[in-house]
Amino acid sequence: MASIKLKGDTSGEVTIQAPAVAGTTTLNLPATSSTLATQNALGVRNLIINGDMRIHQRGGTITAASATVYYGLDRFWGYAGTGQFSMEQSTDAPDNFLNSMKVTVTTVDSSMAAGDRYMLSQPIEGLNVTHLDFGSSTAQTVTLSFWVKSSITGTFGAVLINGNATRTYVKEYTINAANTWEKKTITIAGDTSGTWTYTNALWGSVRFCLAAGSTYHGTDSTWNAGNYISTSNQTNLMATSGATFYITGVQLEVGDTATPFEHRPYDMELQRCMRYFVNALSGTSDVYGVFALGQNNSSTQVRCIFTTPVQMRIVPSLIYSGSFQATGGAGSKDVTSFATSVRTGNNFMELLADTVSGGALALGYMVRRKNDASAYFYLSAEL
Repeated sequence: MASIKLKGDTSGEVTIQAPAVAGTTTLNLPATSSTLATQNALGVRNLIINGDMRIHQRGGTITAASATVYYGLDRFWGYAGTGQFSMEQSTDAPDNFLNSMKVTVTTVDSSMAAGDRYMLSQPIEGLNVTHLDFGSSTAQTVTLSFWVKSSITGTFGAVLINGNATRTYVKEYTINAANTWEKKTITIAGDTSGTWTYTNALWGSVRFCLAAGSTYHGTDSTWNAGNYISTSNQTNLMATSGATFYITGVQLEVGDTATPFEHRPYDMELQRCMRYFVNALSGTSDVYGVFALGQNNSSTQVRCIFTTPVQMRIVPSLIYSGSFQATGGAGSKDVTSFATSVRTGNNFMELLADTVSGGALALGYMVRRKNDASAYFYLSAEL
């Protein structure tokens, strides 16, 4: 049987050589300027999840307001002050992308106070970036790349910030033409100081500034000791009602060069998103959609089994709204509230559904929407 030899040289060219009885077969792959693993999709190199904005488990349009974090598309949240902006999934995207996240200013803030700030952010779990070594002398250089399109031109800020917001790398970039897709690339020398957490807690975040008061202005192109999201040159997107800002193709990777965006399979990306958030009714719009099975634990409580699609980051919290019912053994009973028992973990949930009317013990029930297409049941383990 012929043997296969894999040979490489310093230019990055790779030769696969398979000697045969009648001669030698040689396959030359294109030379690369770096390692084959870095330049080609041989592994998961993008540290951002859902960077191409395909996953939107919550669905619809979500408004960021009132100095509170609001999650929009999966893994990305928005933060707004007295002004407001909406977040939604869009099919307006550059070549080779299907979706983007669209931001629209719905309530203006034309006079920025020092403490005002407006931004998009993806938090990053420490267990996913242990190889970066931030906070040590061997900290890795990383490169952030993304596609952006805005109705407002000017200078904007992109930052990398640690979990306790004491170390921030601020970088200006320019939107040159209105309503035109532009690709931006930012290379960041790894931070050799500061606190960077390498557990299932928050390691740090990538943030994109829409507007910022002076409190959040840092120095460009360097590590700052503090919590900043842009510089004093930041354009105020929030000053214009109806202004739009689109972003997609967000990639953070090791090295000083931006490689082509890593297009991962949809199912892989969905499962990665589900470590942090699960829509228990995803995939059905049925007004009586079923999401749990169980039996009477007491005359007015149904104990259910709910297994999460993947192991979540922590034991999730419940977020639900709308009309639900338990139906089965003794007919249908309205559900008044949900809770979890002490036996719940981050991949298995013992769900307790309190009901308005009684029933005999050990009767089986399905828990479902009660003729309510808008009812939702979420599990959140967000950072």
